[in-house]
Amino acid sequence: MTFRSGFVTLVGRPNVGKSTLLNQIVGTKVSIVSDRPQTTRSQVRGVRTSPDSQIVLLDTPGIHRPRTLLGERTNERARATLAEVDVVCMLVDASGPIGRGDAFVADVVHQVATPKVLVVNKIDLADRGAVADHLAAAASTLGDFDAFVPLSARTGVGVDALVAELEAHLPEGPHYYPEGVVTDQPELVLAAELLREQLLRVARDELPHAITVIAEEIEPEAGEGDQDGAREVGDMLRIRARILVERESQKGIVIGRGGANLKDAGTHARQELEALLGTRVYLETRVAVERDWQRRAHSLDRLGY
Repeated sequence: MTFRSGFVTLVGRPNVGKSTLLNQIVGTKVSIVSDRPQTTRSQVRGVRTSPDSQIVLLDTPGIHRPRTLLGERTNERARATLAEVDVVCMLVDASGPIGRGDAFVADVVHQVATPKVLVVNKIDLADRGAVADHLAAAASTLGDFDAFVPLSARTGVGVDALVAELEAHLPEGPHYYPEGVVTDQPELVLAAELLREQLLRVARDELPHAITVIAEEIEPEAGEGDQDGAREVGDMLRIRARILVERESQKGIVIGRGGANLKDAGTHARQELEALLGTRVYLETRVAVERDWQRRAHSLDRLGY
């Protein structure tokens, strides 16, 4: 039996559902999801292994016209993957018109000779006629693609058809990752991203891009209680994370009245980490101000952006 394997990058303008699609294909959460544009800031790899194939998916930051140095760097990361993969998968949003942002991404995508699949996502938010119109508009305005696949990353409808299309374009190859591996993200990176996702949720529109999280240390230790007051003897991981904002006023937003926002975000992030890592977690957080970190090259270098 022929075994196919290779790398697929997911690209598109911000907020078209790339991270949701990655998680749906992999079958578990490996990339954070938010309705905020540009939530993904670095390259995330998810791995889907079946008896016949292994697809290594790269979730990239949304390609956009940047307003900060951070935006310029995330664009560069997204562009850099295009020529290094076996298939480029471009997403557009069925619930809104195809616009200049989509055309901008398509122009970037067509600069490489890599096989390309266009995904019309969020069909659950549009009626069948609108989806058909969207497919026709995409075919006429965004250039030539090897395949067009309508789907809903949120519900999973159409995702199997996309997987089959991706597999058809993959070369014969080895297992790049062992069975059971769904991501190559280090535990510290997972911890930082899950906490950032929850902070974006509780802070809502008050901190659109001013927040980042650095998980600085992870160490095993014996523990006798969790952060919600329950007493349970057993080993656990202690993770220390630092939350950075750009203004002193934003620090109060992150913490919330009586620490409510930080506690809420920390509890949800800890629960997701425990499910992913299979062990109890103690998440220790502190909030600090680093002015204009998104616009300072030395800050972005130090933070890994």
